[in-house]
Amino acid sequence: MRMVQCVKLKEELPGLPSPPIPGPLGEKVYENVSAQAWKMFEEYFLMVINENRLDMIDENTDDIFFQQVEAFLFTDTARPPEGYVPRA
Repeated sequence: MRMVQCVKLKEELPGLPSPPIPGPLGEKVYENVSAQAWKMFEEYFLMVINENRLDMIDENTDDIFFQQVEAFLFTDTARPPEGYVPRA
């Protein structure tokens, strides 16, 4: 099992089996993010999609996705959409 020093969770954890997305950002995630943190991001981004009613076919959604990867995993600046109320 490949281990990484996870930038999100600040500990050594099992890494992803392969880059989760193509390109340099995918490599950055692969090298620096644990499988656990990536799962957390997927759940977070699903909430962003639903709350903002994003169209997955729209190219603007791709831009939002890449921005959110950076914000959630690398800069810790991701925030829920305005007005978001978590389920009880």
